[in-house]
Amino acid sequence: MSTTKRNPGVEVVALDFPSVLAVARENAEKSGISGRYSLLPGDALEVPFGTDYDVVLVSNLLHHWDRETIHVFLQKVHASLAVGGRIVIVEFVPNEDRVSPPIPAWFVMNMLANTKGGDAYTASEFDRMLKSAGFTAPEIHPLPPSAQTAILASKK
Repeated sequence: MSTTKRNPGVEVVALDFPSVLAVARENAEKSGISGRYSLLPGDALEVPFGTDYDVVLVSNLLHHWDRETIHVFLQKVHASLAVGGRIVIVEFVPNEDRVSPPIPAWFVMNMLANTKGGDAYTASEFDRMLKSAGFTAPEIHPLPPSAQTAILASKK
């Protein structure tokens, strides 16, 4: 059962491209939460987010962008959060050597080969980027059995 279904006070706002949101809307309807689920179609760098969110989940997005674009995006997320609100980032996070563990290291190569400025960022890079955008020092949480990591930080 989803967190939204278990917690009737939770409202979800989803931002993505319209084709992705069509599937999200279907899933919300099937789950019986469509009355608490609203959509923001478009580009995350252009669509106004709104304000006073408790949590913003950024899942598998930042690796598409260079550090400067991420900084702009993180500032936008920071502005959208209530004081004490949290950002939760889910990404492949390589070790500082950038060649381990295997899956995040492979992802580094994939981003370098297939994007204009994307990358898989290390924990220390996320720390610097988040602090620069006004967040607290992040907490890093591996998400086994997957090869991904959750990075959590709060709005000061």
